[in-house]
Amino acid sequence: MMFRKIMAMLMAMGLAAGLAGCNTFAGAGKDIQRGGEVVEEAARDVQQKM
Repeated sequence: MMFRKIMAMLMAMGLAAGLAGCNTFAGAGKDIQRGGEVVEEAARDVQQKM
């Protein structure tokens, strides 16, 4: 019985860590995408001034 409780606790902790990791990667992806958009806007501005 103790083994089942320990395994259930470890599985729940692993699931929680996995879900937190997904949110972190999604947030980082959005940040990187926004950075790319800023670079594109700057490049367009430079092109228009030429």
